[in-house]
Amino acid sequence: MVLTHVEAVEEGSEAAAAVFASRYVQDPVPRYELGERSISKDAAYQIVHDELLLDSSPRLNLASFVTTWMEPECDRLILEAINKNYADMDEYPVTTELQASNQTNQTIYPRLLHILSLHCVVVDNRCVNIIARLFNAPVGDGEKAVGVGTVGSSEAIMLAGLAFKRRWQNRRKAAGKPHDKPNIVTGANVQVCWEKFARYFEVELKEVKLTEGCYVMDPVKAVDMVDENTICVASILGSTLTGEFEDVRRLNDLLAAKNKRTGWDTPIHVDAASGGFIAPFIYPELEWDFRLPLVKSINVSGHKYGLVYAGVGWGYKSVMKNCMESARTLREGLEKTGRFTIISKEEGVPLVAFTFKDGAGAQAFRLSSGLRRYGWIVPAYTMPAALEHMTVLRVVVREDFGRPLAERFLSHVRMALDEMDLAARAPVPRVQLTIELGPARTAGEEASVRVVKSEAVPVRKSVPLVAGKTKGVC
Repeated sequence: MVLTHVEAVEEGSEAAAAVFASRYVQDPVPRYELGERSISKDAAYQIVHDELLLDSSPRLNLASFVTTWMEPECDRLILEAINKNYADMDEYPVTTELQASNQTNQTIYPRLLHILSLHCVVVDNRCVNIIARLFNAPVGDGEKAVGVGTVGSSEAIMLAGLAFKRRWQNRRKAAGKPHDKPNIVTGANVQVCWEKFARYFEVELKEVKLTEGCYVMDPVKAVDMVDENTICVASILGSTLTGEFEDVRRLNDLLAAKNKRTGWDTPIHVDAASGGFIAPFIYPELEWDFRLPLVKSINVSGHKYGLVYAGVGWGYKSVMKNCMESARTLREGLEKTGRFTIISKEEGVPLVAFTFKDGAGAQAFRLSSGLRRYGWIVPAYTMPAALEHMTVLRVVVREDFGRPLAERFLSHVRMALDEMDLAARAPVPRVQLTIELGPARTAGEEASVRVVKSEAVPVRKSVPLVAGKTKGVC
């Protein structure tokens, strides 16, 4: 039987209620303007849902520090509070008090009391005070820490930097000294938001270059760059490049000695976006926080190793230990291949940063591309100034990346390496023959064939180089 015509399904019929039986499957949906006709809620959901299928799986995104899994109870809390406008503090006082219900970053200022008036609305904030005490702030009984919830690390860092700039300007004005050329000292491994702060608020950014084998800011070089116009020195607890913790204790001691010698009062800000919820539980004796007198402010991200996308979490110590074990499994598995040099340290953020032993940058980008075909997102990037010759791959271990996934990932790394080796193997020669046909001696006989020349012609394969992300790794 041949169908020559199919009647259109009426819009209001029962068949049209099925999304894939409706006109929306074939009719174009306007992309940049409102449509002339409405779309049913089911069809609208299905259209957006289907387009989102083309996104990568967040669980397999090993490039990101951002939390991708939470308990169902947390999901319920988010849905129950999603219709509250956090800015309406009078209408939602409990949400305001909790603060962390929908804020992902905290900047704590236990010693910068001069900005109290700027942030008095959050002085009674429970989340700020909990984190301040976690970071060993000198907050006595009945006292409150000063801090603010922000929408991300960039805003947190800009608020802290702006406070340092104004504090420095006020001090210079009071002394009758020039106050128009502030600078800030950081390592070349800082997140790009530090560059934004410097541009937005007209502050000179003085970067300490990295060196081979030392992929974080050298405290000695940093203190050498400090002058009377330095508003603060920024140190990172968990570099985005290698996960390594910078030596804040040594920086504090060297800077304190210089301050005493010069009469300056240069402070320290700690960017603990990644490491702030790791160090207190895994390395409680490590002095990096408000135990150091020159550490005046800290920013930390709840949506990274705070284990949350809503500011609620628990089980930090056990979860962090599991993350460290998964990172160790990855590190050992990669080393067993004999192809990689691990440049990340075990003490730091649970991530593994590694390079090819032969130093071939193209290999890293090819491996990143090869793993993408298995669903894994692994960034390959060049290091900052003075180390541009190094190309690094990085795997960030989060709460939901356990040993089974780690072992599966390692098997895919080995398979991708085998494919790369096969593509790079010496070409198989193709033999080109030159023959000569001789005349047939009888009517029923075929012509004779004689090989005159045999020549091997190499067949070359080309492997396209995938353009890699080289700067601004996040």
